[in-house]
Amino acid sequence: MELDFVRRLVKPAESKIVLLVMDGLGGLPREAGGLTELEAANTPNLDALAVQSICGLHQPVGFGVTPGSGPSHLALFGYDPIRFQIGRGVLEALGVGFDLTSQDVAARGNFCTVDEQGRITDRRAGRISTEKNRELCALLRQIRLPDVELFVEPVKEYRFLLVLRGEGLSDEVIDTDPQEVGHPPLEPTASSPEAAKTARVVSQFVAEARRVLAGHAPANMVLLRGFSKRPTWPTMAEVFGLRAAAIAAYPMYRGVARLVGMEVLDTGERLEDEFDTLERRWRDFDFFYLHVKRTDSAGEDGDYDRKVALIEEVDAQLPRLLALRPGVVIVTGDHSTPSVLRSHSWHPVPALLWSPHCRPDGVNRFGERACAAGSLGPMIPAVELMPIALANAMRLEKFGA
Repeated sequence: MELDFVRRLVKPAESKIVLLVMDGLGGLPREAGGLTELEAANTPNLDALAVQSICGLHQPVGFGVTPGSGPSHLALFGYDPIRFQIGRGVLEALGVGFDLTSQDVAARGNFCTVDEQGRITDRRAGRISTEKNRELCALLRQIRLPDVELFVEPVKEYRFLLVLRGEGLSDEVIDTDPQEVGHPPLEPTASSPEAAKTARVVSQFVAEARRVLAGHAPANMVLLRGFSKRPTWPTMAEVFGLRAAAIAAYPMYRGVARLVGMEVLDTGERLEDEFDTLERRWRDFDFFYLHVKRTDSAGEDGDYDRKVALIEEVDAQLPRLLALRPGVVIVTGDHSTPSVLRSHSWHPVPALLWSPHCRPDGVNRFGERACAAGSLGPMIPAVELMPIALANAMRLEKFGA
């Protein structure tokens, strides 16, 4: 649904909406005829909620498209991810509170491991600690580039932020991350003539980074992706009339929330801390986005059992959310990250939506196969979940006479 159309229908109400996102929730069986991680998990609270909800599987971006975290979250927030495109660099910058100017080009960096031939053996450098990340970022800050001011900021574990500031910079530079091991990092390449200077500067930075990090295995090289400049988009307050808050421990997700005008709340890194924050700030906002990252990390690590256990931890916290008496609850993931694939995938994502006004559809369990039979359907576009939530929150006027 178009944002301008929704904006004309929005009306005020006292109801509160909670969007609980288990990152990478969707999965696959680890053996033929088996269960996905969600289906294998013991989730009595989610199952009970599914019985009272409308359920389905959502498609984050499009049929057969494997989405990144940025576009899949924008879709859940009601923004068409094809129209509203943004690189990972801006999301990382906003996530760590970096003040981007109009001249800045931001990129998300990974510390990685390369062998003696320069081939990538680990895209995440063994998930080095954030403390080690800070040490390495301090080294990279010593790099000097002609005509460009350089900023390098730690994000979390193996992730860092690179910002280039100067005249005549463009974000039309192709990622250096090939997204798989066994290959060398890609050469920074301009995708338009206007980006030739930026690609040259990035190439110089990468060469210097290789030299500086040579003795710091497993983090002995860098990968860059998501070159981008900050856009100006309508906020959730402007479009949906919502005072929206984000409860997310990981910087990138805090960044995408800021991009659409959410207030990012201080919270600890434990799951319990996030639910504490929800309870503490319940009276202050109409919409809460609560993000759980570790389900995605377990999927990327190929750890089926850990992903199952993490889903069960979320289920155990669900009564705390329901005790607050929200008007609408959505539980879903931003995309699928099956542990058998160790990566994001194109598979649709289970979702449930509860409100006192929804029409329960007979689904009796929260899982991929059960949700496929729900009234939301097996392939609803994720971007449509927000207007359905607004309707169930009694926040949309009637259309037409």
